[in-house]
Amino acid sequence: MNPVIQFPVYHLNNQVLATAGTELTEEFMLDLCSRNREHHELSSLLEYGNVRSDLMRQFRIQPFDVIFSEEEIVDCIVQAMEHIHLPVTILNGLDYFRDNDFHTYRHMLIISALSTLIGQYLKSDHQEHQLDDLVGIGPTHDFGKISVPLSILLKKKPLTQTELELMKHHALAGYVLLSYYFKDHTCAAAVIARDHHERRDGSGYPQGIRQNNLMAEITTVCDIYDALVAQRPYRPISYDNRTALEELTWMAERGELGWEGVKALVAYNRENKPSLNEFQISLEHRGTPPVNNVYGKIAKEE
Repeated sequence: MNPVIQFPVYHLNNQVLATAGTELTEEFMLDLCSRNREHHELSSLLEYGNVRSDLMRQFRIQPFDVIFSEEEIVDCIVQAMEHIHLPVTILNGLDYFRDNDFHTYRHMLIISALSTLIGQYLKSDHQEHQLDDLVGIGPTHDFGKISVPLSILLKKKPLTQTELELMKHHALAGYVLLSYYFKDHTCAAAVIARDHHERRDGSGYPQGIRQNNLMAEITTVCDIYDALVAQRPYRPISYDNRTALEELTWMAERGELGWEGVKALVAYNRENKPSLNEFQISLEHRGTPPVNNVYGKIAKEE
């Protein structure tokens, strides 16, 4: 079954790319990509605006100062990310987030770096997977949030059901937008934008499919982790690092996530950065989620 867009998706110049109710069939997506007759100039991600300095600043903030504690790791990730060249239109979209929703902007940057790191860590065990593609997609997994009103992205109180549906809309909106800008609906960036909220057990969205794409799942693990440890409008206090990692291990225990991405993230949170076969994850849960967290709560419609 093909996903259906609940809300319209607009080009950044306000041209309608997909109307509400559009079924994203193979035929529609091929037609969408063929409609893009523009020449999208490519530009270096790390040389664009303040991206390099903003990213390096994140490496020095807890808990990322542990993950990126070794100069060799930072150099490796920076060298990999120096090869990322994206359409200028997408980079202009980063400016929108930096100016209007810095939480989402920094989130997209750190997920790009984290997923690149974990992809490199797991690559030797998965030659059949094109994990190098994780490097090339850059900070695009949440690009569809450009279709979500800022009043929702920045809301501190619980979302209404309608607002929640608009928030979830970002996954398919990102799929449509990135397919259009890259002129390829099968490219890694578009597929990961669409699927990074899907789960191994089919409990995710937008399609409720069983996630079996390792690249998308690595992005998912990083996405959840940063959503827990970083400041968010709906949560005045972040999860401490231990509790955030325990939340991920709970999800792996329940079959929502695979263990590989979770173990890789745990490994980089340890000083000696062990390989997957050199350590075991404790299943003891001692962390405490922060108080006053309104995520997941639904407000009444006004």
